[in-house]
Amino acid sequence: MDYRDKAYEMLKQWKGNDYVFGIDCLGKIGEMAAPFGRKVLLVANSRHMKDTVYEVANSLMEAGLELVTEFPVPGSRPNSPKDDAYRITTYILQYKPDVVVAVGGGSTLDVSKAAVVLACLGDVVTPEVDHYFGTGIVSEQLKETGRRLLPLIAVQTSASSGSHLTKYANITDLNDGQKKIIVDDAVVPVRQLFDYRTTCTMPANVMIDGALDALSHTIEVFWGAKPENYDKLHDICQAAVALVTGYAKRAVENPDDLEARDALGLATDLGGYAIMVGGTSGGHLTSFSLVDCMNHGTACGLMNPYYAVFYNKAIQRQLKDLGEFYNVDVKGLSGRELAEKVSSAMMDFCLSIGAPTKLTDVPKFRKEIHVPRAMKAAKDPSLRMKLQNMPVPMTASDVDEYMSGILEAACTGDLGLIKEML
Repeated sequence: MDYRDKAYEMLKQWKGNDYVFGIDCLGKIGEMAAPFGRKVLLVANSRHMKDTVYEVANSLMEAGLELVTEFPVPGSRPNSPKDDAYRITTYILQYKPDVVVAVGGGSTLDVSKAAVVLACLGDVVTPEVDHYFGTGIVSEQLKETGRRLLPLIAVQTSASSGSHLTKYANITDLNDGQKKIIVDDAVVPVRQLFDYRTTCTMPANVMIDGALDALSHTIEVFWGAKPENYDKLHDICQAAVALVTGYAKRAVENPDDLEARDALGLATDLGGYAIMVGGTSGGHLTSFSLVDCMNHGTACGLMNPYYAVFYNKAIQRQLKDLGEFYNVDVKGLSGRELAEKVSSAMMDFCLSIGAPTKLTDVPKFRKEIHVPRAMKAAKDPSLRMKLQNMPVPMTASDVDEYMSGILEAACTGDLGLIKEML
């Protein structure tokens, strides 16, 4: 089966004409933005992708649109610090554009989502982004105030987060190294574009991180599949695993391999599709506390084999399917033995592309700092949805007893340290 063709078909059925994606489609951004007004605030880190930003700006101007700043507003630093969201908010308030066009990876897109929220609601609700963390807060405040968010158009340039397609905005407080999240349909960009060719300039470590993020989105959501959406999530996950495991190594070895870049871009988008059907869980929750020692997707990819063992009683069907996706013989296996077999296959893939499989393999990881931080974050009410999304749901009162074993296992690589919930 050609999973690239299958992925294109699934994404077209999902997004229709709101999303333009594939190879060499960047020049269409002007016609996409034109219906939303004449004045455009362009947000982008032009120093790192000058040619891409130039092509976007040129397309916008050729469509008769006006860029309200002489140069693009700088996007985000890694991990979408809240200070960058505040900075972009000031540009929106100062220049009063009709539409914001954000060009970049997940961090720039996430801070742009947050900035649009703050520019709209900051004067009547609060200008502090922390207020909007959690699920549905933005929509509630829009309903109460009668306001509408400024249109945001997302131009993705990195095969990683899926932020251009989704209701999530991850924001980090650099003071404590903790990432938190806005979850709200209101922040989904009104239009999205992803020209997969733009990913050819991504460094290998960023490409690997994106591949693992795509896998993590689809696998975590698949683990939480309900009977009514199991088949859909099965197909999404199957295609994403096939595309990532089949093409990631090719992209590492040859950055200009457009077929591989196309495949990884599609996997990223399938990850975005998955997290609009269901929610991520443990891998993402823990990754939010590791932002100062490793990249997000790599952290999720490292943690998920350990969560597979913890969840095993609730995901036997998914584990059998995942074994097939990873081309592992799981015939006759069940229970924890099945989970450990699939977990090992996931780890083997990480190793094959140069990704770590233990926290102690990460040079900047400090057990005495990051484990307590992760335990504390798991009890934070604004991240409760990650515990609730687990196939074996936890409450804050369960964290000390069960998550400590998962984290200790991830430090040592010893799956036997993971304690299962009854």
